Amino acid sequence: MIEKITHLQFPKTICLAFLALLVALPVIAQEKPELKIGGALRFNYNLSSWKEGQKKRGGDFGYDMFRVNAEAAYKGIFLNAEYRLYSEGFGGGFLKQGWVGYNFNEQDQIHIGLTQVPFGIQQYNSHNWFFNLSYYVGMEDDHDMGVKYLHSGEKIEYQLAFFKNAEELRFGNYTETSPNRYSYDITGRNKEVNQFNGKFIYKFGEESANRLGVSLEYGGLYNLDTEEMGDHAAIAAHYEITKGKWNGKAQVITASHNPANAEGESTDVVMMAAYGAPYEVASDFNMYSLAISRNVPVTWGPVSNLQFYNDFGYMQKKTFGFTDSYMNVTGVLVSAGSVYMYIDYAAGYNHSWLGGNFVDDFSKGNPDAKWEARFNINIGYYF
Repeated sequence: MIEKITHLQFPKTICLAFLALLVALPVIAQEKPELKIGGALRFNYNLSSWKEGQKKRGGDFGYDMFRVNAEAAYKGIFLNAEYRLYSEGFGGGFLKQGWVGYNFNEQDQIHIGLTQVPFGIQQYNSHNWFFNLSYYVGMEDDHDMGVKYLHSGEKIEYQLAFFKNAEELRFGNYTETSPNRYSYDITGRNKEVNQFNGKFIYKFGEESANRLGVSLEYGGLYNLDTEEMGDHAAIAAHYEITKGKWNGKAQVITASHNPANAEGESTDVVMMAAYGAPYEVASDFNMYSLAISRNVPVTWGPVSNLQFYNDFGYMQKKTFGFTDSYMNVTGVLVSAGSVYMYIDYAAGYNHSWLGGNFVDDFSKGNPDAKWEARFNINIGYYF
């Protein structure tokens, strides 16, 4: 255990080296500051199979989210930030992302701050409003606090990153990580610290239509009770193809979490949270996902495109006695000028957000569970 702590502490010098390099490099001349403000307002309708009262009244329609985006640039340094305001029941307001960056040249740049973790298919391993199953265990569109180097060549892309921790909202010595966040992170009595990520993509085919890649992740889990360091690791192989109006995504993940919990506490599960609500996740699992979509251009008044899709995910839990989890979303994205509408039929088996028991669906699950479904329409105006 001492060796793990030692290895996970030295990257602080790497982070400082990155910062020193950034300061030392000459900046690109830029006479005037640039600023772009955007955002979105979204509303949501849903009808869920496991909510009897909701079914009797024909579903619910209400406020989803308001967000503000800011992009700025001056003297070669640029900024990207997004703040989201959800209802109180979904965690209220929080920063989704917020980082500053520098372009070394047309192929290389650096990001520092709350930035997207380079792991798996990006930006999303899905097409629908619900994301894929990988999102709910912190492996799709995750954002953490750290520094990331990006290279995008003609045939090769890679990203290398060091994250000091997940986005931290509470700074007490023994304070648990807040569940009020956009992306799923470890919470409860363990905290994510000193995480390394590497992602490598090989592009081939006409206009690099094929993207074959591998992602690696390794980091510490600091336990607030024992004050000892556990660890977690994941590896993913992924492939994405875009051919004409079609897009396909395939991904395989294997992940393990080894928390240094207090005596008597199970290490078979870890706590994760987002949107103000924590739940259990199996410590060790494999995950398989397959997603496909097709664009259909139309001219129906303001409607210009329909994107039909089906996204599937399967979580194979390695602990004996745990029941696996599944998710499948079939739907269409309707594009009409600045308005985008997702119409989804999302089905889940042992899925915390799709029926069942919210707390342990992604951990031990329920062998007697049945598939539940949610019909959902999300309407957003993006500006």
